[in-house]
Amino acid sequence: MFIQTEATPNPEVLKFLPGRDVMGEGTRDFRDAEAAAVSHLAVELFDIEGVTRVFFGPDFLTVGKGETHDWAHLKAPILAAIMDHFTSGQPLFAGADDAAGGPNAVGHDEGVYEGETAQVVAEIKDLLDTRIRPAVAQDGGDILFSRFDERTGVVYLNMRGACSGCPSSSATLKAGVENMLKHYVPEVTGVEQVL
Repeated sequence: MFIQTEATPNPEVLKFLPGRDVMGEGTRDFRDAEAAAVSHLAVELFDIEGVTRVFFGPDFLTVGKGETHDWAHLKAPILAAIMDHFTSGQPLFAGADDAAGGPNAVGHDEGVYEGETAQVVAEIKDLLDTRIRPAVAQDGGDILFSRFDERTGVVYLNMRGACSGCPSSSATLKAGVENMLKHYVPEVTGVEQVL
């Protein structure tokens, strides 16, 4: 098994491509070891000193490290944990329901929209899914719709994976995502990140 690695715009995050599906569809973000308890692989990665975050994408995963740790020391044990997991045949999650459930699952929009607002939200989600998320995935991250405030026109988004905490994420959000949404959906007046 050959696992490729790629740098991301966030110097504290590396992207790992195992050459096979990780999630297949959707994403899952683990912000700490406690959240990782549902995944055998995530637990193994958090057991490596210096690992601070794990993100599963469709065919990649990203691993975040603490500022005081060096990739030169972390890369080999991370690669070993990923290789061991995929060659063992273990499922990614401890239980079948854990793959899609929980607060880290895709589609965590809490709002119910009606009428014109529902149409605006559908347009926003379509742009995110077809134009923005594929571009963000190239950098080892994901961006999810959280909610739309119809009174102010502000779209709230959740940046995950390599994008979460990335020094350039606010520029990506404002210059790229906000401009595109405002261009195609006139009701959008701004974009804010949900932490």
